[in-house]
Amino acid sequence: MNILSRIYYHIHRYIKFLKIFAMVAGPGIIVMVADNDAGGITTYAVTGAKYGYSLIWFLVLLGPIAYCVQEMTVRLGAVTKRGHAEAIFDAFGSFWGWFSLLDLVITNWLTMITEFIGMTAALSIFHIPPVLTVVIVWIIMAAMIIQGRYWTWEKIAIFLCIINLIYIPAAFMIHPSVSDVLGGLVPHLPKGGLTNDLLFLLMANVGTTIAPWMVFFQQSSIVDKGTTEKDIRFARIDTIVGSFLTVLVAVFLVIVTGKLLYGTPIASAAEAATKLMPTNQLVGTFVAIGLFDAGLLGAICISLASSWAFGEVFGWAHSLNNKIREAPWFYAYYFFMLVLAGTVVLIPNAPLILITLFVQVVATTLLPAALVFLILLLNNEQMMGRYKNTMFQNIANYSIVIGLIILSTGYSISVMFPTLFKK
Repeated sequence: MNILSRIYYHIHRYIKFLKIFAMVAGPGIIVMVADNDAGGITTYAVTGAKYGYSLIWFLVLLGPIAYCVQEMTVRLGAVTKRGHAEAIFDAFGSFWGWFSLLDLVITNWLTMITEFIGMTAALSIFHIPPVLTVVIVWIIMAAMIIQGRYWTWEKIAIFLCIINLIYIPAAFMIHPSVSDVLGGLVPHLPKGGLTNDLLFLLMANVGTTIAPWMVFFQQSSIVDKGTTEKDIRFARIDTIVGSFLTVLVAVFLVIVTGKLLYGTPIASAAEAATKLMPTNQLVGTFVAIGLFDAGLLGAICISLASSWAFGEVFGWAHSLNNKIREAPWFYAYYFFMLVLAGTVVLIPNAPLILITLFVQVVATTLLPAALVFLILLLNNEQMMGRYKNTMFQNIANYSIVIGLIILSTGYSISVMFPTLFKK
């Protein structure tokens, strides 16, 4: 009887844990999976086609790095009950507040364009005109927020996150060599060594795995959801799960293009899907569906990150729990970004593919500034109390900033002195 009581006790605790986790989970999984947006899917597809499995180790390394960054937003949002933009204005003043907001606006607008590029390209494979795709996306994204409930929006976003995992079965369908995949986990440079192209792709992969909008989005999402200090443990697990999923999707897509398209010059995930169709139609279809879903998921998160930030700075009502009439400016900015980004994609002869990869590099270049603000906020003992950064967390996070600066500086040098690195 005593054994049965203990079994019942542990089962009851486990069920209680799962119930609490289910209530707290969402922001971490959504922000991390949405990180595999249209630009990310294109970056991973090009990485696999150009370098095969040789950069899998680099993608795996980005998972813990992304977690370290986003975990700080969990604590900051739960403790201060303020979004990231508002926290920067309060702590550093209006100059640095506007600087960070401008940083966010530029990267978010450019990234939103890449989401529409990915979505229109994906559905073009199924002969759906770009104009119709843009209108469909506008309707979906409007429908997700006008009902005035955060929980409803989050459930739809989680559903889109599940679809984002479509690259996992696609990889199993092509039966990759396990030994070759495991070989890709060993850190090494691809054939040809360090080149300008490799530096560009490394920066693009970093930029699509750790982006400024993610910091703003998750902190505001934590606040909007009502996460408190006692929920931090569960929110951390939520972020860990999300980090694992974002790396998993990236690796499996690299496996798909690394096996089927290695050595084939491609410039986008849509082109990868098109080239896969004649030989493996189902896998090509999966890649196209995943690209559209990635763009949609990225768009709904990035547009909200900007709207939340502007709402915080200007003092507008800025919650998804508000109806449109209760937060008109919050929703107005959301729709403004939506319409502007979608319209740019429809401009004839715009260099859309170049924009997609370039945006990831821009995000990497601007990211160190955003991370420095975040780390300084997390070291404010008056603000954070016992949740401020530990010495280990500071070492880890400043190492990330230094690594990003070295990577972006290396790329800048390679552009100014193109003969410095081997071709």
